[in-house]
Amino acid sequence: MDPDVIQDSLRKDNYEDLDLGPRFKRMQITDNIRELQTVLRDRSTSRSDFVFYADRLIRLVVEDGLNQLPYREKEVTTPTGCKYKGLMYEKGNCCVSIMRSGEAMEQALRDCCRSIRIGKILIYSDEDTHDAKVVYSKLPPDIANRKVLLLYPIGMSASASG
Repeated sequence: MDPDVIQDSLRKDNYEDLDLGPRFKRMQITDNIRELQTVLRDRSTSRSDFVFYADRLIRLVVEDGLNQLPYREKEVTTPTGCKYKGLMYEKGNCCVSIMRSGEAMEQALRDCCRSIRIGKILIYSDEDTHDAKVVYSKLPPDIANRKVLLLYPIGMSASASG
């Protein structure tokens, strides 16, 4: 039987020392997330359960990503006339979706943040050289001045592990 690539990918020594740069944030894996991953990886999970639990996991990932975007303080008046000191997103946040895979996360993003601008990138990887090439992009014109949340779900599988 083949080794369990997914289980091996969960070992801390496989990712803890991987340096992806100062702007890359790792999501904390909670028991709730591990439970969702367990259901998604169980071959006996029905299609409807798979879709439900995948949507839940995507929503958690999107919300964690949104927590990385900058906020500013904002004071509002409640319906009872009280002042409430809260937060709101700073202007200029946007999202870029890697077409095909990242689009699966767009609905969760829209459910959490209706007005965020979403750009798109389509990347082609050469089968022989594995060189990546951008074949399509539609980005906000001022993207260089924005904080960007990248939607790109990456799953570990036997084929992805090399």
